[in-house]
Amino acid sequence: MKCKFRILTICYTTLFFIAMPAKALWQERYFNPKPLTDDIILPMPCDGAMAFRKVIIPLNNPLDDFGIMLGQDGDDWGYLEQSRPEYISGSFSSGNGEKYRYYLMAKYELNILQYKALISDTCPTPTNNLRLPQVNVGWMDAMNFANKYNIWLRNNKIDRIPMEDGALGFLRLPTETEWEFATRGGLNVSASEFREPYFPMPDGINHYVWFAGAQSSNGKLQLVGLLKPNPLGLHDMLGNVAEMMFEPFRLNKLARQHGQAGGYIVRGGHYLTPQSDIRSALRIEESYYDNNGQNTNKMTGIRLVMVAPALTSRQRIHQIEEEWRNLGVATNASSFNQEGKTLDAIARLASSTHDIQLKQQLEKLRLDIRINTQTRDEQRDQAIRSFLQLGAFMCTKLKDASEFYEVKKGFYNTMCNSDPEFVNKELCPIRLKELNSAKKTLDFVADYYADTLVDNSITYNREVIEPQVSVVKQLMDSRGKTNLNDYLNVYWSQLQDYWKTKKISRSEWLFQCKVVN
Repeated sequence: MKCKFRILTICYTTLFFIAMPAKALWQERYFNPKPLTDDIILPMPCDGAMAFRKVIIPLNNPLDDFGIMLGQDGDDWGYLEQSRPEYISGSFSSGNGEKYRYYLMAKYELNILQYKALISDTCPTPTNNLRLPQVNVGWMDAMNFANKYNIWLRNNKIDRIPMEDGALGFLRLPTETEWEFATRGGLNVSASEFREPYFPMPDGINHYVWFAGAQSSNGKLQLVGLLKPNPLGLHDMLGNVAEMMFEPFRLNKLARQHGQAGGYIVRGGHYLTPQSDIRSALRIEESYYDNNGQNTNKMTGIRLVMVAPALTSRQRIHQIEEEWRNLGVATNASSFNQEGKTLDAIARLASSTHDIQLKQQLEKLRLDIRINTQTRDEQRDQAIRSFLQLGAFMCTKLKDASEFYEVKKGFYNTMCNSDPEFVNKELCPIRLKELNSAKKTLDFVADYYADTLVDNSITYNREVIEPQVSVVKQLMDSRGKTNLNDYLNVYWSQLQDYWKTKKISRSEWLFQCKVVN
């Protein structure tokens, strides 16, 4: 009972910590020079602190993950950076009825003050120079720093550690996927922006990245957080110091990574990297050791992430087991009857035969079918998310076309359908032509909208579309397009009505899009 009460207490205080970040006795400029209202703050020794940002993934079940494409297209540096598919998920559940998961990434590169506060025997006096990134640290020392920080939090501030399903989170170096997803802007950028060489920089690269040359770093290491952040609110993801990754380096072999694991990976470039080489895909191998011991240099630093174990409790394991059993089994009821029966038949054959080789072949066949079904379902879900976004966008275009037509109609009626004495015989034919053109545009958009809605209602059913609606809403929220969610609600409602009535209602659909504020 005492243990249960302790867990509940930790859960409550953790939620309070996330909602109300604590203040450290260090002045904020030493650990969070560019504060945001939704920053998450973890305490450190010496009354210090470290700032973190949420990196959100729009799925909430333990086995859900989000497909992304990392690396860059083309043959340049292909053996290092060729684009490849990866998947990402978050460690922590969103709570509050929201359907997403997230991990926490340090908002800034680890600075000297933070490093000394944990490693030194005495507390350092905060000074501006200690805001420089900590460099000349080997990979093993970086892991040791994370280890010391985790132990200190558990011994001194356990109530401030985020939890997932009763399990305490922990700090480590980021994986390549975690780092590159966050660097590119995560959900806060569009799919096309995500694939650009680096995240959107509307004010020019000099305002976001420290790179080589007199117009930027001028060959000198810079204080953390001086420049503007990326779309997730993370500073210096590119440039200033390169950042260590958690896993060992592997070469790229077209769409997959090579089998040999080498040294460790550093990402992002640094203050001596030429501007032309700055890119989100940039990855370099560093050896763990040189001839003198641990490999360290003045261009490589540290950025931590806060994550949680995957198998957090017996209940969570049962949930994962159930989800795993359903992987590759068609979720579409109409497909399930056929595919489910096929899988069951193969399983029965495999269990009844005494031929070991045949049993193995049958089990492999069953696994291959499940893998193919899962791949197909993931591709289908991506297509559904795309057409839902298109439907919401087309609803806005339907509204725009309708309003434009009404304006042209008003001009024509005012100038050409009023008192004959005031009709401009030269201008009215032009107004009429503009009115007819606006009507044709409206009709085209309305027809295209109706065709798209009907096609999608025939191609997919409610069972597979509905789970993706919440995902698309989360995507739009993250990209600052919350107004599109109102149009998405209209489109989703119209889809459901069409499944019930099978009635194409262009005028009603037009009106419903038109009245969205």
